[in-house]
Amino acid sequence: MRKVLYITGTRADYGLMRSTLKAIDSRDDLELIVAVTGMHLMPEFGGTADEVAKDGFRALHVPAKFETDTRAAGPRFLGTFLQRLTDVVERERPDELLLLGDRAEMLAGAIVGSYMSIPTFHVHGGDVSSTVDEHVRHAITKLSHFHLAATELSAERIRRMGEEDWRVRVVGSPSLDGIGDTRPLNADERGRYGLFPGQEYLVLLQHPVSEEAGKDVEHLAGTLSALESDGRQTFVIYPNADAGGKGMIKLIEERCHPPRFISFQSLPRDEFLRLLSGASALIGNSSSGLIEASLLGTPFINVGERQRGRERGGNVLDVGYGTDEVLRGLAAIKDPDFRRRSREMKSPYGDGRTGERIAEVLAMSRLGPDVTQKRLSYDI
Repeated sequence: MRKVLYITGTRADYGLMRSTLKAIDSRDDLELIVAVTGMHLMPEFGGTADEVAKDGFRALHVPAKFETDTRAAGPRFLGTFLQRLTDVVERERPDELLLLGDRAEMLAGAIVGSYMSIPTFHVHGGDVSSTVDEHVRHAITKLSHFHLAATELSAERIRRMGEEDWRVRVVGSPSLDGIGDTRPLNADERGRYGLFPGQEYLVLLQHPVSEEAGKDVEHLAGTLSALESDGRQTFVIYPNADAGGKGMIKLIEERCHPPRFISFQSLPRDEFLRLLSGASALIGNSSSGLIEASLLGTPFINVGERQRGRERGGNVLDVGYGTDEVLRGLAAIKDPDFRRRSREMKSPYGDGRTGERIAEVLAMSRLGPDVTQKRLSYDI
């Protein structure tokens, strides 16, 4: 039996990987451990570590938090978590490490796997964005040993970084697993959330952008002004803990009050998807607008630069920062042709069976020195 250690630092990565973790946990040839850290252990983000325990996984809390709201918080968190994760890995001796995406927690995992010669599997490598997240994502790719790409285009980027072809698999995005049958809220559930009967509503999820630290509150204020002018009820979900996030949360607490705005520190993934499924649009800069909302057919008004360059379906409308820009987006998504494209244009991120593919790769991939001693394949 192979012991697999997955690292989770946020409600978002855990919700996205939940079906994959269940697929791993259900196999007789794999043993799953979940290292829980970061935002999960911060009460101001909903204390979401309980979600891991409720799912019945063996969870190990690795105490490291984002202590401040500055650019220095990220590297300080990385340093603390790197030391404590090393202790966990040394004690638990996993056979494989499983990582997702581009956050500091995952970079720490890739560093540990590289130095301790533990085969490391990276999900969602090769994607493109326009912030420090992209640099970190590509750094994780270079440190990892197997690459579980969401799309063929992302897989080709990984190969062009010099990674050997046998290390690269296209598995799709785990975030699409099980969401094809997601149904909108019924009347009773709408009432429980405080939604006006029979009325449209919007969802806002806007994160800070590292390169724009100091402007995040201003950017969010412009989005909120547009939503106030629009008049529809809006669900507001707190941003992540990157630099600038706490200032954005303060602004949400000052300006977003029921019944016009309904705010949440965090939402279980199933509830978030059902809200998203019935929404007139998602507004902000979350990758869920490109991936999950694409499969659900929900229009996404993509604000700013955070997701620039990433693959998308027909549901995405790019706008700049500011009230007028967001209002332009809210008007444009009412166009019948745009709404038809949102529903009909196929998502590039897979078919909803990624979790079982990842579990199979973890169980069947060869391990040993030839895996951890990488030979890069540069075409010079």
